[in-house]
Amino acid sequence: MDQHNETQSSEFVLLGLSKDPKLQPVLFGVFLFMYLIAVLGNLLIILAVISATHLHTPMYFFLSNLSVVDIGFVSTIAPKMLQNMQAESKLIPYSCCVTQIYFVILFAVLDNLLLTVMAYDRFVAICHPLHYTVIMNPQRCGLLVAASWLISALDSLVQILMLLRLSFCTRVEIPHFFCELNQMLQLTCSDTFLNNVVMYMAAFILGVGPFSGILYSYSKIVSTIRKIPSAQGKYKAFSTCASHLSVVSLFYFTVLGVYLSSAASPNSHSTSTASVMYTVVTPMLNPFIYSLRNKDIKRALKAFFMKKIHKGQE
Repeated sequence: MDQHNETQSSEFVLLGLSKDPKLQPVLFGVFLFMYLIAVLGNLLIILAVISATHLHTPMYFFLSNLSVVDIGFVSTIAPKMLQNMQAESKLIPYSCCVTQIYFVILFAVLDNLLLTVMAYDRFVAICHPLHYTVIMNPQRCGLLVAASWLISALDSLVQILMLLRLSFCTRVEIPHFFCELNQMLQLTCSDTFLNNVVMYMAAFILGVGPFSGILYSYSKIVSTIRKIPSAQGKYKAFSTCASHLSVVSLFYFTVLGVYLSSAASPNSHSTSTASVMYTVVTPMLNPFIYSLRNKDIKRALKAFFMKKIHKGQE
């Protein structure tokens, strides 16, 4: 039989986080709750930015885009994971697996690039405050977001086209709760040298490059903040970066955890457990990090809901 034709009709088995049937209802409840909180929290961020005119600034424009990406990211993974926890069959068709890989790469790279753009925005705001409105004009902000989407989409497309040339045996078991590119390359019957070269080159360029940009931005930010004479001025300047710095740390530490666990044991369930952090937990926590200490977002949401309540009472 031609292996290429076999690939088109093959199905994969997602082993998930646990094989214990007693744990499935508990895991289902926990991850359903986390998924709903992630979607609701990010929707509230988007709603606050859209409804309040005082939030129509570059910082909140980028934040609302990050929330859209987080919703897309968690929605690419969580529904199928929840379905498998309830279903007897853990099968996922080849076409669905490839589609999931495409969007996982797309949203993961977008997360990274948007965090870099947000670091640049904070760099300009603190290090060049007098030129901020000129540098971060609406056209440039739109261009930065559009470029992030374009780069992410092209990277995802290249990775998928490279994957489509490979052949797989039927009913391959994936020791994960979603289709992940690296796991798939380990299960193929074909030579993956070129795929690995492309994957690691893209990971280096789109990982190390943006991270270096973030480090450079914050090195300049810290240097500028240190020159501010008053303690209150230093605190005010740093507070505008605190939420972004927390999200950046959470994102990179969780991704690093996944990389280290996969390097230590590529086929272990520890990799899938670590992946929960950046695929589900991070999108869930981001809205809380940005809103808990952000008076502008709290005020915008309060005003929006008060307006709705008054309309409902009329």
